[in-house]
Amino acid sequence: MPTELVPFPERPDEDGVVDAVVVDDGQELATRTPDSELTPSAAARVADGWAASTQTGYARDWKTFTSWCSSAGRTPLPTTPETLASYVDHLATAGLAPATIDRALGTIASYHEAEGHSLPTKAARMALRSYSRQWVKAGGRRRQAPALNVDQLRQMLEATSSGLVGLRNRALLLLGYTMMARRSELAALDIGDVREVADGLEVFVATSKTDKDAEGATVAIPYGTHRLTCPVRTVADYLAALAEAGVTAGPLLRSVDRHGRPAGTPEAAGRSTGRMSGAGINLVVKELATKIGVEGVTAHSLRAGPATAAAAAGVPRAWIARQGRWSERSTAVDSYIRPADAWRDNPMRKVGL
Repeated sequence: MPTELVPFPERPDEDGVVDAVVVDDGQELATRTPDSELTPSAAARVADGWAASTQTGYARDWKTFTSWCSSAGRTPLPTTPETLASYVDHLATAGLAPATIDRALGTIASYHEAEGHSLPTKAARMALRSYSRQWVKAGGRRRQAPALNVDQLRQMLEATSSGLVGLRNRALLLLGYTMMARRSELAALDIGDVREVADGLEVFVATSKTDKDAEGATVAIPYGTHRLTCPVRTVADYLAALAEAGVTAGPLLRSVDRHGRPAGTPEAAGRSTGRMSGAGINLVVKELATKIGVEGVTAHSLRAGPATAAAAAGVPRAWIARQGRWSERSTAVDSYIRPADAWRDNPMRKVGL
């Protein structure tokens, strides 16, 4: 029996699941050839090429776009430059931030690219540029989590509770800071991804936002000067505590019940591994920051803070980008480096004022 074929490519729905394509009256099947189709397993792999978080965001943006096209009597795929520019105007009129609109454009372009359609975006980009100027003039600014400095990090570490929960949260903070980690990267870490070596820790990040080919990256984390802020000794203590509870594999950052028992043990409440989600990690960071009286801090502050601190200390940009797994051509890392450079390399320091 020949392998069943499906159209290329399939698009994930909100849950990242690939739905079947409906064919009316068999007419579309008559024009297809095996060379223009994917097998079901290949279609699933293509859809799974995007990271889970990306799939969810793309699906949401795509659903919003197709719904607007339906109500406006326009075609979403392949769409036209005029439709795309009109959609930008629709989102701008609704008051969305330019960064949100830019992300939506990226989603639409990705869907077109996946199906082999070119999508001229010049008109849409010009419309977005116009709106961005209006946005800034009206007082709009890109909201960015503040960079967490070392003194604030130390206060947050001191504010953690005792027991396994406090130890886990200290490990979370220090790994996030020293790895310049995204919260999704922290959530995905397993115990086996952490290895103690002579100079500190080696942490394997299996996948990250900029690792399109899922090659993985090993992050080196050296010993800290002070016991409280030393990531190596803190993580070692946390791993020892997990091992004492009978946990030697599975998620590194996991939930702990009210009796101080880590998820994944027979005695702990619930039967799941209890892997912390990115949202859960973010909540821990926000609560500890609020506890020391610092507002606006999120898990992203653990990524922004060390990048800014390293730049202020004169660390080369390439080293910072490598530690935080930014692309070499990334402009995002520059947004953390520039504030430090603006003071360290300020020309007004040299004019004798």
